[in-house]
Amino acid sequence: MREQITRSLLLVDADPAERRLVSAIASRAGWSVLGAACAESAVGLLQGPHGREVQAALLGNWDKESGPALIAAMRGCRAKLPIIVLAGGQSVADAVDAMRAGASDFLARPVAPERLLEALAANADRRRAAGELAPVSEKLAPALSLEQMVGAGPAFRTALAVAAKAARNRLPILIIGEPGSGKESFARAIHAASLRAQGPLVIVDCKSVPANIIDSELFGHEKGAFPGAFAEKIGRIVEANGGTLVLDEIGELPAETQEVLDRVLATGEVRPVGCNGSNSVDVRLVATSARALPDKFHPMLAERVSATVVTLPPLRERSDDIPALTRHLLQRFTDQGLLKPLSIGNDALAILMRYGWPGNVRQLASVLLRAGVQCDGDALTAEQLPHIAIQSRFTSRSNDYATQVGARSEEAMTGGPSVTVYSEDGNVRPLEEIEADIIRLAIGHYRGRMTEVARRLGIGRSTLYRKLGDLGIDTAA
Repeated sequence: MREQITRSLLLVDADPAERRLVSAIASRAGWSVLGAACAESAVGLLQGPHGREVQAALLGNWDKESGPALIAAMRGCRAKLPIIVLAGGQSVADAVDAMRAGASDFLARPVAPERLLEALAANADRRRAAGELAPVSEKLAPALSLEQMVGAGPAFRTALAVAAKAARNRLPILIIGEPGSGKESFARAIHAASLRAQGPLVIVDCKSVPANIIDSELFGHEKGAFPGAFAEKIGRIVEANGGTLVLDEIGELPAETQEVLDRVLATGEVRPVGCNGSNSVDVRLVATSARALPDKFHPMLAERVSATVVTLPPLRERSDDIPALTRHLLQRFTDQGLLKPLSIGNDALAILMRYGWPGNVRQLASVLLRAGVQCDGDALTAEQLPHIAIQSRFTSRSNDYATQVGARSEEAMTGGPSVTVYSEDGNVRPLEEIEADIIRLAIGHYRGRMTEVARRLGIGRSTLYRKLGDLGIDTAA
């Protein structure tokens, strides 16, 4: 029998309570945790007899003053050791500081068990991509409205149009798309464009909540309802009363929970676990899924949540959008103070457009942030994207994605207008769809200044707002 290799996680500069928490989470995936209180202890462990068993390090208390020296000391012992930084506060700004210092990845407090295990797996697996292809786990860009979403492909514009028209009603919405394609961004934008925008937005990641406590998480529980229920808990559905509840990966819910959720949506009544009474709620459900709901999913709930379906195309199917997306993301990072102003050359854009992007827009954002942090000049070039350049050439393997560079590629790289006139079958798109795209483009270009939008389009403000209502475009852009 093959001997199992010990995998150790080095946890540096964390308080005892956090060390116990991380140890409990990591042990689920077969990791053992070594503790070090300071840089000297960490270096000593890495240089010791069991130092080679350390496959990843987690810095439990990031400080931009002492953090870089700590990372440098650890890299002096193990140059390629994955180093993950854990910190609170402004996670994106801290992530940039940590990556400039040489960190591999970044997690924000409080650490989600699923996110920690994903980060450990992604960074410690030597078979996975390194360099600018390594993931950055935390959210990299602020929420956008539907009108600020970047994309000109017919499938993406159709998704935007469906979302915009459905946002104003109360019916559930199901968003289907691959991981990283922007499902949560769409859900947030739908809430912001809805009549419930002033109400709460509650997001539950169904795949990260253990099946034995998901009912308590969603519906709440009474004190003493089960062993460990030492106090009453308000469920997330009640917290979302008057607003929007987003269930990320709804297909991961247990069958029993699906049945109870269907009854809640049908009656508007939530009964906490262990309680004889119920609470009346008014909640709009937005569900997401990486794929179509499976046949075994509760049929009534599937019918209910599929009242409106928004299907997001993967990034590899809209490669002509990559130049506009790239410039948009770089500008957003600059506006956030994360990067200095950067342009991007056509050689780099061509590489990005040829790559298959299995992680979709989230992966593109991660790649651009890493490249921007390491860029010494004023423009990103192909030299900052060596791993993308190499991997974009290998599209013949069964697990590779091959992206199709469309006829608009030259126009897209030079920053031409992002309005598609022809549909995929070669026919001209309906005038209403083209007009809606032009209005959205103008709203984004003039940053929501509606008087300027109307003037540039050559129409009056009242005519513009009438068109916005007819086309289902949110006026709060």
